[in-house]
Amino acid sequence: MSKKEGKGLKSFNKGFQVPDTYIIIFLVVVVAALLTFLVPKGFYETQDISYMINGVEKTRTVIKDGSFQYLTDDAGNVVTEGVALFSGDGGTGFFNYMYNGIVNSSAIEIIAFLMVVGGAFGIMIRTGAIESGLIGLIRKAKGAEKLLIPILFVLFSLGGAVFGMGEEALPFTMILCPLFVAVGYDSVIAVLVTYVATQIGFGSSWMNPFSVGIAQGIAGIDVFSGAGFRMVMWVVFTVLGCGMTMFYASKIKKTPTISIAYKTDSYFREQNEKTGIDEGHSFGLGHILVLLTLAATVVWVVWGVMTQGYYMPEIATQFFIMGIVSGVIGVIFKLNDMKLNDIAISFKDGAKDLIGAALVVAMAQGIMQVLGGSDPTTPTVINTIMYNISNALSGVSGAVAAVLMYLFQSVFNFFVVSGTGQAAITMPIMAPLSDLLGVSRQTAVVAFQLGDAFTNLIVPTSGCLIGSLAIAKIEWSNWIKFMWKFLGVLMIGAIITVLIAVGIGF
Repeated sequence: MSKKEGKGLKSFNKGFQVPDTYIIIFLVVVVAALLTFLVPKGFYETQDISYMINGVEKTRTVIKDGSFQYLTDDAGNVVTEGVALFSGDGGTGFFNYMYNGIVNSSAIEIIAFLMVVGGAFGIMIRTGAIESGLIGLIRKAKGAEKLLIPILFVLFSLGGAVFGMGEEALPFTMILCPLFVAVGYDSVIAVLVTYVATQIGFGSSWMNPFSVGIAQGIAGIDVFSGAGFRMVMWVVFTVLGCGMTMFYASKIKKTPTISIAYKTDSYFREQNEKTGIDEGHSFGLGHILVLLTLAATVVWVVWGVMTQGYYMPEIATQFFIMGIVSGVIGVIFKLNDMKLNDIAISFKDGAKDLIGAALVVAMAQGIMQVLGGSDPTTPTVINTIMYNISNALSGVSGAVAAVLMYLFQSVFNFFVVSGTGQAAITMPIMAPLSDLLGVSRQTAVVAFQLGDAFTNLIVPTSGCLIGSLAIAKIEWSNWIKFMWKFLGVLMIGAIITVLIAVGIGF
């Protein structure tokens, strides 16, 4: 699952080490604590607004325009109150940020969601159905590798969109590198149809529980709402990415020596393999049933969100049921030699994979606690910061504000590559700020998901990117020379998408 753990210390090029995400967040907590000594507290008034979704009237509490006030003492002076280093009465203290973040009601719900959904997908991945299905497709496409490019690109993009596929693509990069080199392409194409495709799907997803779901939940809007717009967005970006990949493939087919990987691909040429596929993989009825279970769950989740108003508890339970059914099928059909205990073991492994992301969510909530919390009616430092940002952008149109949000998320992604972590850190501020700037919260989430994903194609802090390049024997510096145009097209498309979202009032 893409960017689940937010692990740092990713080495790239000549030994440069990027600080771990936890270290970066701790430094943010330090800055937040210092701000409490410098920035006075402020608060807003709120009001309830009504809106319609799928024919059902709902309400949301938003900040009342022009209602900001500074907290003042009896003498009329603004109040600045620095956070204590430690609180012994259960209150807010600098070193209390971790525990307070974990037990925060918002964080608890998100953490529970991550653990349950991660465990469910852990069971499904343990069956090997997805891997066997893709390998079976590769076998059948032998001799028609040109057709394999768009098919694989769409499938990996779909994996990124539905369950945040990322690290799971790495084994297929290993399989596809020698295959594409053997038929006259290069290892770059193997990275494009696997890792790059997953990130395009991740960024344009309509139902990725680890990014869109978390961001919408934090923003206070219905989880997986706005699916229609995002489905169109996914189709457009997937077609765009696939088209650029096929155009590049045609150029390499004509002139292989222009590839940035031509020299390093000698490694794969020397392997003298035609496919690089493990013939031990089989694809049978059990695998088909597991994949049908995944497809049925996707339909069920979309139906539940759009017609029944399902939220995190219901969605997590739907995926949990999917995991159990997949595990039972795996045991009955002995997929990957699964036994009954493997259901429990793989659930624990899947949940364990997301502990890192869950702690990032907790620490992000800890930042908000240090700054006073996210309640706009309570005097806090964060309210004053939002007020000053909105004042600075007061003359800016909603369209410009939305684009600036997207660019901010793109830059921020360099420091926190975890999609869940980035949502947890930025959306508590971006959601209410979007209200003040005249940008809908749905559009703020679109800006987040596009900014969060696309820069993963170049940032050296992405362990999955560096891992993919290592498998393909491609230097990161050479990859940048190739990818900057590809990314530029995607970013222009992202800006246009954000502008369209603002224009149609999404």
